[in-house]
Amino acid sequence: MRGRTIRGPKFKPLRRAISLPVWGDLGIRLGLAIFLVFIVVMIHWWDKEGLVDNLDGEVSFLDVIYFTMISITTTGFGDIAPISDRARLVEAVIVTPIRFAVFFIFVGTAYNFLIKRSWEKWRMARIQEKLSDHIVVLGYGVSGSEAVNELIERGTDPACIVVIDPSEERLAVAEALGCNVMAADATRDDTLNAVRIGEAQRVLVSAGRDDTSILMVLTVRHLAPEVPISVVVRAEDNELLARQAGANNVINPVRFTGLLLAGSARGAHISEYLADLASVAGRVQLVERPAKPEEFGKPITELSSGGTGLRIYRNGEALGFWEPACQIMEEGDIIVEIVPTDNGHPSRQDLEEGGATVL
Repeated sequence: MRGRTIRGPKFKPLRRAISLPVWGDLGIRLGLAIFLVFIVVMIHWWDKEGLVDNLDGEVSFLDVIYFTMISITTTGFGDIAPISDRARLVEAVIVTPIRFAVFFIFVGTAYNFLIKRSWEKWRMARIQEKLSDHIVVLGYGVSGSEAVNELIERGTDPACIVVIDPSEERLAVAEALGCNVMAADATRDDTLNAVRIGEAQRVLVSAGRDDTSILMVLTVRHLAPEVPISVVVRAEDNELLARQAGANNVINPVRFTGLLLAGSARGAHISEYLADLASVAGRVQLVERPAKPEEFGKPITELSSGGTGLRIYRNGEALGFWEPACQIMEEGDIIVEIVPTDNGHPSRQDLEEGGATVL
């Protein structure tokens, strides 16, 4: 995750998800402190006969409040003091523990709001400044969360994944995996600039609604013309719109489910094999990679990786393994092949060294 620092007038750092708003947390802490002080005031008022005012000899309610505050803060001017054994016992057994509780509440508040949050903001800003070649996931619903889990299973460092979603609850799950998170609207330019969208390796879009997903694709493509975008759409009519918006890959889960169902009708093991290809947990996997120099001039059946070649992409055209053009591989060809996965005992390291992208 290396990159140059980019700051602008609307720069805002990434942030970790929090389950409770700042003012809500602060209100709870202050409310608890005031409640404890109120208890001490009531105790002192109940036992005011055990107190003495060295100024006028009379302990009023205002004197009780004053004595409570100087007692809680351990200031102790000595003008009002406990004189009875019961009053001293109350100070020792009841008021002193409350004094420590109030002290720790204020110290904890100062740490949480002044030190911890400032440190977290600085740390997240440092992470953001170094973001480069990362994967941005827009939407952390069912599809988005499964995509992140699969990426991590395939060896992607969670620190290289940035998840944007408006739901704090969903972001808490992504944060627990080690991902960087941001609670924001992913259709806004400011949000995408904050995660350095132009430096991203790939963007995965799954907003849950086709119209929102397509708007996200439009925004990403406007800010990052060269970054590959994959998007999930559920209506077949919207697939063309998603491609026109700038998506490189359009995934329709409904269509894929239909393929599995249709495959199961044609044979007991076809749908199982399709799922095997799509998951890292399977024994085989689809891989997309550029042709290696030692493969130039050879047919697709003689891949140096030992995989089974299925297709070549040449100048934007898809060529099947049975076509004559696949009998001579050329520089610039993109190969799609089937290789064993870790569960099938392959040489995964060799694939990564060869520039392969595991699908």
